[in-house]
Amino acid sequence: MTGDILAGKKVRLIAVDAERDSKLFAGWRNNSEYLRLMDADVALHFSIEKMKKWMEENELSDEVAFFMIKRIEDDQIIGEIGLSGFQGKHSNAYVGISIGEPDNWGKGFGTDAMQVILRYGFSMLNLHHISLTVFEYNPRGVRSYEKAGFKLEGVQRQFLHRDGRRWDMYRMGILKSEWEELTR
Repeated sequence: MTGDILAGKKVRLIAVDAERDSKLFAGWRNNSEYLRLMDADVALHFSIEKMKKWMEENELSDEVAFFMIKRIEDDQIIGEIGLSGFQGKHSNAYVGISIGEPDNWGKGFGTDAMQVILRYGFSMLNLHHISLTVFEYNPRGVRSYEKAGFKLEGVQRQFLHRDGRRWDMYRMGILKSEWEELTR
């Protein structure tokens, strides 16, 4: 690991460039499995222009720290990660992550990116608690979050109807004290 707070062993978090990254996002959203893992909403495909507008709006927000995930080995941008909702006296935030191309799934890039954003959130933003949600049908995501130190905090039973059945949504979180213990 380098001294760069935004670099991990496999990935580096970089600033969003709406012009460059809107094309990547629009392409990733053409994959139904990507959408299924990422969101409970109805799968909608967005144009490059709509993605660019969304990214520009989120770049300007004081309540979002949004980054692209770049592989260190070849400088390819492979996903996105961000913290949101961290304004306020309680120092809590929500983290969201996605790895775009299925070829990059299950290779530790997401876990490494999550460890980097936790370091950023706890050491730079002085957050107290970071949480996320993940669907029951994404055990690979659950394992990745557990490796990064997240613990199950609750279950919203039968939250989502997909594939002809009801699925739970898990809420997972990590406290700053737990992260500090893991990184000692």
